[in-house]
Amino acid sequence: MSAPAGVTAALDELRRFRAAYPEIDAVQIFITDASGVARGKSVRVGELEAIFRDGRRVAGSILGLDITGEDVDATGLVWEVGDADGLCRPVPGTLLPSPWIAPPTGQLMLTMHDGTGAPAASDPRQALARVVARLAARGYTPVVACELEFYLLREARGRLEPAGGQRFGERAPIGSYSLTRLDDLAPLFADVYAAAKAQGLPAETLMAEYAPGQFEITLHHRADALRAVDEAILFKRLLRGVAQRHGCVATFMAKPFAERAGSGLHVHVSLADESGGNAFAADEPAGTPLLRQAIGGLAATAAESFLVFAPNANSYRRYRSLSYAPVAPTWGINNRTVALRVPAGPPESRHIEHRIGGADANLYLAVATVLAGLEQGIARHLDPGAPLEGNAYARPGPRVFPATWHEAIERAAASEFLHDALGEGFIKVLLAIKRQECERFMAEVTPLDYAWYLRDS
Repeated sequence: MSAPAGVTAALDELRRFRAAYPEIDAVQIFITDASGVARGKSVRVGELEAIFRDGRRVAGSILGLDITGEDVDATGLVWEVGDADGLCRPVPGTLLPSPWIAPPTGQLMLTMHDGTGAPAASDPRQALARVVARLAARGYTPVVACELEFYLLREARGRLEPAGGQRFGERAPIGSYSLTRLDDLAPLFADVYAAAKAQGLPAETLMAEYAPGQFEITLHHRADALRAVDEAILFKRLLRGVAQRHGCVATFMAKPFAERAGSGLHVHVSLADESGGNAFAADEPAGTPLLRQAIGGLAATAAESFLVFAPNANSYRRYRSLSYAPVAPTWGINNRTVALRVPAGPPESRHIEHRIGGADANLYLAVATVLAGLEQGIARHLDPGAPLEGNAYARPGPRVFPATWHEAIERAAASEFLHDALGEGFIKVLLAIKRQECERFMAEVTPLDYAWYLRDS
């Protein structure tokens, strides 16, 4: 009896990999959890055939950990189910070499299924797959690209400071768009691009961002949202690995320095119609009515979805006026002070740049929530109003976005939209994890507590 077509294709991928990389004897297999952390193990290459044919049993609680790796009992994935296994299967096209690891090593992304073989409700990748399927039922294919900001840091004088040739300290020049800052780290970035080429990742423009040691790399758009996010996750892992080889730390922390710019995630999205054309394309810079409905949905759902875009305590330090991080669900054309930007360009390139998320967001969840938001706008024919011109930070109005992590958690808990977008099963897991993290974080006594309150309170 022959193997199913999907298994046959998977085994063909394995055979091609082994033929191309006979020197690789170990492969790191991993799955992405609710906090965006890669969790997994290293297997010998001889184990891969069984994994590709039958999957790999993994404790379902691997998707019920907080960001520090602690079990979160309230997810329902630990004691009440006896820490039962889920069945992980390979994500097609992700068996790849990891050039930054010695000895030669590969990697393989996994996605989880439950005991019945259905997609696991606790797997963030499956949440994105469900939203993509809903758009497909409407006749649309999302076209997505992820734009990632990050810091490269190096240990100096007993602390982590921005990497590169600039001066350290609070008076260090910002150096936006500086080619010198790129030249300072040219060997590191050359290895980043070489590793991306080896993995088939579409890394494109590199630029120095708005702080010493801060950079941005764009990834080419894909008419396959799952593939686009898979590639962004692989790229983040690649960047961390290459940076470590060069004695640096690559961080996607939202706000690593109080006095410097935070790091954002910008999701670029349009919709292809059934003929493959851009359903947002129009000579009018504001795009088609469909694009404006999509913006209306994104604006209407932004505040209740904030936990997805700002998932950690540190995330909330990024949202400040005149910071390039948006503080309200505004939209505009060719305007970087708004949350939802329609970039300039020819009609066929018309799309939305969603600028709310921090670089610390789980990419699967962020893109799933963006796509679900624009779907709601289209379904309800929402009108976003006129595009904002000029400085969005100067626009008066009540606070809309949650100001604190705790507020964002409770607004997510009450959000019918988010429960529908990500699924009841996943929301239960996400809320349990973030509530436990919030409680643990707020219970810590920090040096600032002592500095402010020890003597004079």
